[in-house]
Amino acid sequence: MRVMILGGYGAFGGRLARLLADCPDLELLICGRSFASAEAFCRDFKGAARTVPVELDRDTIAKGLSAFRPDLVVDASGPFQDYGADGYAVVKAAIRHGANYLDFADGADFVAGIARYDKDAKAAGLFALSGVSTFPVLTAAVLREIAKTIAIREVRGGMAPSPHAGLGVNVIGVVLGYAGGPVAIRRGGETRTAYGLTESLDATIAPPGALPLRSTRFSLVEVPDLTLVPLEHETLRDIWIGAGPGPQWAHRVLNLFAKVRRRFGLPSLKPLAPLVHWILERLASGEHRGGMFIEATGPDGTGTERTLTWHLIAEGDDGPLIPSMAIEAIVRKLRCGERPAPGARAAVRALELSDYLALFEDRRIVTGFRETPCADAPVFRKILGPGLDVLPAAVRAFHDSAQPRRWSGFADIVRGTSLLSRLVGAIIRVPPAGMGVPLDVTVTPDATGESWVRQFGHHRLTSVLTPGIGRHEHLMCERFGWVDVGIALVIEHDRLRFVPRHWAVLGIPMPKRLLPSAKTFETAENGRFRFDVIFSAPIVGLIATYRGWLEPAAIGVPAETGARALQPGE
Repeated sequence: MRVMILGGYGAFGGRLARLLADCPDLELLICGRSFASAEAFCRDFKGAARTVPVELDRDTIAKGLSAFRPDLVVDASGPFQDYGADGYAVVKAAIRHGANYLDFADGADFVAGIARYDKDAKAAGLFALSGVSTFPVLTAAVLREIAKTIAIREVRGGMAPSPHAGLGVNVIGVVLGYAGGPVAIRRGGETRTAYGLTESLDATIAPPGALPLRSTRFSLVEVPDLTLVPLEHETLRDIWIGAGPGPQWAHRVLNLFAKVRRRFGLPSLKPLAPLVHWILERLASGEHRGGMFIEATGPDGTGTERTLTWHLIAEGDDGPLIPSMAIEAIVRKLRCGERPAPGARAAVRALELSDYLALFEDRRIVTGFRETPCADAPVFRKILGPGLDVLPAAVRAFHDSAQPRRWSGFADIVRGTSLLSRLVGAIIRVPPAGMGVPLDVTVTPDATGESWVRQFGHHRLTSVLTPGIGRHEHLMCERFGWVDVGIALVIEHDRLRFVPRHWAVLGIPMPKRLLPSAKTFETAENGRFRFDVIFSAPIVGLIATYRGWLEPAAIGVPAETGARALQPGE
């Protein structure tokens, strides 16, 4: 099967080629204006697929189609918003030469406009799909899954690329092109005009049980979803999609420029694309992680209003691959004889969520649905959602209760020996060292969270746990006296791990480089609840470790007459 990729050595085309590298029955024509660049890409390419460098662009597409007779043409060049009066030249040429067609278009008008060639494509028995990328294919697939539960009335979503993803000049130029410019959007059931990058919201991307991204600022962008998704759901009245590029200060500068352009009717900011690209390339900082979220609200079959949110986080270099995965999935289906129906149309229904999940399995990509929890749900249920259900029974029993409870057992405690370590331990009231120390933990829920009293022998350690709000959403916030710590709850196999993400003293945020480290996890062994804590801090070093066992005990009954306590060394 011969696949012609225009822009084949560029960001999206190159990633697509590498995603298909394991297919020995594919011949990939790596096309571009520079034969030397295409040849260099092919020389460095590793995989079973065969690659052929070709000097070819949109202007010479007809000649290339006649010479190579590909089965499929993929346009990964763009920017599609700049294709001009004859924007569909590649589409027409592909149909005329008997080749199927896919593209990465992100321009709403371009994606919708391909339908004018539907009759020609059907007559030729070919498919021509536009917008075969994250927006709108993945978002539409997620919303179809959500629509099985609720009648979708409102949608909002966003994508936060990794700061190290390496956005190309063309992509940045497209964003700057509509910054402050008109964007057609669905509001109140009608098509309205908004303005790119002038509207923003903050959200935290957090699949249940995964380490969440930090709170991210998203600003309105023009994507095909804004016009195509409402056609899929007759109950939909409002939709908003944003992008969350970093760093945050640069994002806010773009917001300001967009508002100034809107206010004073200034020309497009697109000429600034090379400068912005240069700045972002040199000032990229933070975790090499990215993600997206899609949130939908509406009534279920009983008329109850519900909000469901789908989250995705991709680690490292796996995130930038996602926009190319839709075309990867279609090509793999073609190899198995599964073809899209003939015709030219937007690719909104090209794939289902299950198609994506199959591609995510072998990569560092995690996804999951969340639903707004009940107000009286336990703290850990509010944060972990369905993730809590995969933990061992003893861990679930300890956390998944809205009732007062008491558990008893034993702990082995080791304290840091330095003067500074002892001082910090005294401030936060870490228990003294000891082996086989009797331990009682009493948890008292209330309207805001849970109060924990840990009784290590004659020493008491108390804290208050509450679900994070605002920029700390999806974190557990624990207060020890003057100190507040925001903690991510991360599920790793049969363990619940506690990962500190921020801290404050007397409400004053403290530097992240001084953030205390708690290598803490909970699990179960032989059906019993087990905890393991190593608490340290930069400069200070080890503060304390304590590990041991707990089991349910009757409230108000002394430990020696209640449920059997674990013996030291068990």
